[in-house]
Amino acid sequence: MKPHIFPPRMKQLGARRSATMAVLDVGTSKIACIIARLTPVGEGSPRGRTHRARVLGIGHQRSRGVKAGQIVDMEEVESAVRRTVDAAERMARSQVDAIVVTASGGRLASQHFAAKTRVVSGAVAPSDVHRVLEASAAHVTERGRIVVHSLPTGFSLDGTAGIREPAGMVGGELGVDLHVASCDQAAMRNLLVAVERCHLGIEAAAAAPYVAGLAVLEADEAELGAIVIDMGAGVTSLAVFSGGALAHVDAVTLGGNHITMDIARGLDCRLSDAERLKTLYGAAISSPSDDRETIAFDHVGESGEYPAHAPKSHLVRIIRPRVEETLEFLRDRLAASGFSAHAGRRVVLTGGACLLTGLPEAARRILGGQVRVGRPAGIDGLPESARSPAFAAAVGLLVYPQFSGREYFEPRQEAEMRGTGTNGYFSRVGQWLRDSF
Repeated sequence: MKPHIFPPRMKQLGARRSATMAVLDVGTSKIACIIARLTPVGEGSPRGRTHRARVLGIGHQRSRGVKAGQIVDMEEVESAVRRTVDAAERMARSQVDAIVVTASGGRLASQHFAAKTRVVSGAVAPSDVHRVLEASAAHVTERGRIVVHSLPTGFSLDGTAGIREPAGMVGGELGVDLHVASCDQAAMRNLLVAVERCHLGIEAAAAAPYVAGLAVLEADEAELGAIVIDMGAGVTSLAVFSGGALAHVDAVTLGGNHITMDIARGLDCRLSDAERLKTLYGAAISSPSDDRETIAFDHVGESGEYPAHAPKSHLVRIIRPRVEETLEFLRDRLAASGFSAHAGRRVVLTGGACLLTGLPEAARRILGGQVRVGRPAGIDGLPESARSPAFAAAVGLLVYPQFSGREYFEPRQEAEMRGTGTNGYFSRVGQWLRDSF
């Protein structure tokens, strides 16, 4: 099967249309697949959603062949994806042919472009909106990068900014700001190839922090401004929401696995013991009782007959610097991007690594503002085990088709030029006639 070079784009799900869809979250520590039925809910739905999702089947497996969000062993990933999808299919009693996937690796990053155009007839027509979006999208993507999302964040008319829907308004000059989120092309291509090797079609790919935000944010939070931090095993990524739209994405290759490795090295213990100690006793902040509590573990190569012991405070001293380093990286990247002020001083943590005791308090101290742990909501039939921040990105993929119509991708003229081989001449003449008469 010939692999996709670019991820396909998903059309927005019609407000009156029902659909059954499957989603796949390929992470560093786990792979999750959810099959759900989306049905219209009409106006006044919670969180601004047009559909309600009911889970029909779910499967998840320990991830293999993925490091820092990127595929390093194609066969291992293919095998894990097959088992995960098969478990979801058995539970749902249906077969999956196409799937929506997350993009968490590949150095997610944002670019912003602006453009202006003259309004032809005095009142903004759909053709004017198309022309200004086309002009803003006529940028050159950095070599080796691929566009994942392309979202207009706001229009302006004769200098008046903050306009969401300019069609029908009167003015002379129409402007737009376009937010483009991209990742490394090689990382995306390898992900698509791995999924296609499982004989699955790909409906779309979406950035993990973006869809995690769709799953955990209230509509008011997205409107007023919030930072969603998705703390995975190999990558910690963030998405800034402002004015109800995605305004910025970024990522650092630090996550829960780095904490596990630090514990294994610091205590000279097995990785399995390090993961157990992190989960059961780990904390990002110290407490007065840490010196009185004792943890037991086996040194590497020892049988376990005489386990070693250490105070819990020693474990916390290993964990805390790595957590602080990760949060400080995010703080500095946000400050450099200029989007920290857009976030409304509200931080929502998702991802499995955010369940570490004391992490919200550490984030509050380093990032400032209000901090809470975000759990996926508004999904019927979700098992209790999946109502965890670790499943926020997977659940968010079920919400994504309700928002994908806001995105703008390749200009129509280029698509027609490739399809007709006429260099777009007739389409340009037709567009000139529509705009002029």
